[in-house]
Amino acid sequence: MKIIEKPWGKEEVIEINDRYMMKKLAMRKGHRCSLQYHNTKRETIYVLSGKLQISYGPSKEQLRAQVFGPDETITLTPGVVHRMEAMEDSIYLEASTPEMDDVVRLVDDYQRVSK
Repeated sequence: MKIIEKPWGKEEVIEINDRYMMKKLAMRKGHRCSLQYHNTKRETIYVLSGKLQISYGPSKEQLRAQVFGPDETITLTPGVVHRMEAMEDSIYLEASTPEMDDVVRLVDDYQRVSK
């Protein structure tokens, strides 16, 4: 298993192959990932513990925010702008297509905006 440290927590890559990817993510309370979208990647988020606010929509100006708790899920299709924010320490799974580098960052608290 590959562990990737992130400024907001960490990702554990459980499986990656030519058909799918499975990750377990830990996000610390008060932190959030980039406001981003994917060109090809489709992902399903499944919350294991904590409370995760997921903002999503067709553009960064048109987002809706919803809080997800344990056993709740959402699927994000290519082109959907989204961001996860931990309302409390959270653990969640991400099952997706395998495009690991398909991330277009629009806004980032850690200065990782795509060029």
